[in-house]
Amino acid sequence: MFFSITSRDNACAARTGILHLPHGDVTTPVFMPVGTNATVKAITADDLKNIGFNLILSNTYHLYLRPGEEVIEKAGGLHKFMNWDRNILTDSGGFQVFSLSALRKIETEGAWFRSHIDGSKHFLSPEKAVAIQCLLGSDIQMQLDYCSHWGASRKESEKALAVTAEWLGRAKSKWEDITAGGYNGSLFSIVQGNFFLDLRKISAEICIESGTPGIAIGGLSVGEPEEVFNETLAYTAALLPEEKPRYVMGIGTPEYILSAVEQGIDMFDCVLLTREGRTGRVYTRQGPISIKKAENKLDFSPIDKECGCKVCSEYSRAYLRHLFKTGEILCSMFASYHNLYFINELVADCRRAIQEDRFMEFKKEYLSNYKTKTG
Repeated sequence: MFFSITSRDNACAARTGILHLPHGDVTTPVFMPVGTNATVKAITADDLKNIGFNLILSNTYHLYLRPGEEVIEKAGGLHKFMNWDRNILTDSGGFQVFSLSALRKIETEGAWFRSHIDGSKHFLSPEKAVAIQCLLGSDIQMQLDYCSHWGASRKESEKALAVTAEWLGRAKSKWEDITAGGYNGSLFSIVQGNFFLDLRKISAEICIESGTPGIAIGGLSVGEPEEVFNETLAYTAALLPEEKPRYVMGIGTPEYILSAVEQGIDMFDCVLLTREGRTGRVYTRQGPISIKKAENKLDFSPIDKECGCKVCSEYSRAYLRHLFKTGEILCSMFASYHNLYFINELVADCRRAIQEDRFMEFKKEYLSNYKTKTG
């Protein structure tokens, strides 16, 4: 992978760039839709392309359990299996193992966990996580990491950092071995350390020393207050090398994305946009609304009058409310499409503002309009 910075904003750390990946170039900052089970829920591959996405995320943990490595290998890799000819980033499964706190045991060698599907017992090592992602054909893959929760003690946070560092060395060694055999995907290391800034610094130095093509900031957006998120993000991002892409895992709301872009973050992902779409929550430039509310029954205007997506161009709030009330599958498809279009347009607007050296002005104006009218 080669990453080039194409413009910078003089008032903050925001920048635009290009990720040159095996399945085409990706302009940054970039939002990645989450296709956990080899599909972005309620969205077709053609719809993702029409919106303009060139990079999506899928998950090693889930694909390892279902349909399994053998199926995807015989299909010719994840791209062919899901009919996606653009780039894929895969999460190692570390966060999923973290979320299974009652069903897992973490050791230096790796993580034992029980499947959330049938309770079967499995073992995931950093080497195995790399091998699975190489088999998937990931354009970018993540190291296996140990994520500690908001409120974790310093002792637990130190352990998580030490284990993550140990696993990084082993993951990189395995990745280099497989890369020598022809695999051309990139490995990202992950900064941990919970919300202890000195631990974050140590972890960032370890990631930099490893020399991985990109670096992710993990362990954020795990329940902490927004001000703690912003403080930790700003501190950690400033430690990372300018020349490498920076990825914050698991953020997707306008407020968090704008904060990340301000700090020079290039990549982010979140399941929120499609998950909320399936529950009738849709995003507008004035803030999110519930399409199911009675006030939309006779509202024949689009979700967002400023939006150019196919849903807003062709359908009304009243019609979408009707779809939700009658349980039609089309409602999830339309709402998910709109939400992904909305967030992709926001990020495109960020890129334009950076190129025009007015990002902070854009952020202030956007949030003023967005927050004052959100209800």
